[in-house]
Amino acid sequence: MAMAQTAPVDAVRWDDRGLAPAIVQDAATGQVLMLAYVNCESLRLSLASGETWFYSRSRQRLWHKGETSGNVQRIVSACLDCDGDAVLFRVEPAGPACHTGATSCFFQQLISDEETP
Repeated sequence: MAMAQTAPVDAVRWDDRGLAPAIVQDAATGQVLMLAYVNCESLRLSLASGETWFYSRSRQRLWHKGETSGNVQRIVSACLDCDGDAVLFRVEPAGPACHTGATSCFFQQLISDEETP
């Protein structure tokens, strides 16, 4: 079994806009809650505060998840993928992740389990 390694924020391979995708997963259930983007500053804030911070591409600013809804996400662990260009946050959510009120942003089915070949 491979040993876990602690990677510094500088290990992230940022895209040409200085962003990396961040997948947010419920630590208790394994359900994928959302996909957002982080930049260096939001990732540092997330790791320092223990709650998720992201970079909004549409608003062009940092945002703290739950800043208006109260649905914060307490970080249980944060990992980089093998290429260093995506972040996985495992969290304890304090409410739904989606702005629609759904638990997860991934609720619009394209194909169901029963339909798979």
